[in-house]
Amino acid sequence: MAKPTKKHKALAAKLGDNQKLYGVDEALKTLRELSTTKFDETLEVALNLGVDPRHADQQVRGVVNLPSGTGRDVRVAVFAKDAKAAEALAAGADVVGAEDLYEKINGGFMDFDRVIASPDMMALVGRLGKVLGPRGLMPNPKVGTVTPNVAQAVKDAKGGAVEFRVEKAGIAHGGIGKASFTQEALEANVKAYVDALQRARPSGAKGTYVKRITLSSTMGPGFKIDPASLNV
Repeated sequence: MAKPTKKHKALAAKLGDNQKLYGVDEALKTLRELSTTKFDETLEVALNLGVDPRHADQQVRGVVNLPSGTGRDVRVAVFAKDAKAAEALAAGADVVGAEDLYEKINGGFMDFDRVIASPDMMALVGRLGKVLGPRGLMPNPKVGTVTPNVAQAVKDAKGGAVEFRVEKAGIAHGGIGKASFTQEALEANVKAYVDALQRARPSGAKGTYVKRITLSSTMGPGFKIDPASLNV
């Protein structure tokens, strides 16, 4: 067994009881204090939900606009033509096109984090389902990535819009900012994310919906959060 390093010993001493439930403010404060890496760590929230995603009436999916942004430079690709294409470019889209963009992506180009499409482009975009689908990049009207208002969708994506989707194990998780963010900014983002998931509670969810909440950072430990600190 590897010998614990001084850093690990100090971390264990600081955390103490790993069964403790933390208030969201205390957990964020500690995570920021423990972030001593050379890069700006991402902070994440994970929620164990009382749903079974195998059933259609227990799917949880949506989008939330984080009030303090994500701290990431989101690269956006837009399928649009003519005036819509010009609007997308003016709004800050990184790559815009139609048949030409289809050929580019079909040929292996994947230098983007979000795909947005105007409704008239979906017949074309649908042919990329096997490429975009497994990566979670397929545009969907439920999360605002298929829309006639492509300019606003681009602005939202660049400004802090985050998609969420429950996984097979009933867990939904997402980044809520960087360790360099202020305490207030991170608290606002966590609350916005959790509130969005609560509003997205599906009709088929019975009993306790939010079973467990955990906050963590890229290289740090996970903190179990007291649901009461988030009004859950």
